[in-house]
Amino acid sequence: MPLVSKFFGITIAMYFNDHSPPHFHVRYGENTAKIAIDTLEIIKGKLPSRVLSLVLEWSVLHRSELSNNWKLAQNGKPTKQIKPLE
Repeated sequence: MPLVSKFFGITIAMYFNDHSPPHFHVRYGENTAKIAIDTLEIIKGKLPSRVLSLVLEWSVLHRSELSNNWKLAQNGKPTKQIKPLE
């Protein structure tokens, strides 16, 4: 699972050749979630509300980069690192 970004103990990643809809995976401790890139809705899993707020803030800033990384991952190409939330 290629690491896309990491901040405040939150890990963002994407799988190669993952299923639609376009999404990314979030891990924070024992919590995991899949979040849709287009709608920023949780597809599966659950995150603490503060973590979800940080992830959504980061996602809004980097949505086009997430979309580009999705396309790369779907084609089996390496994803690019995205700047963490500061």
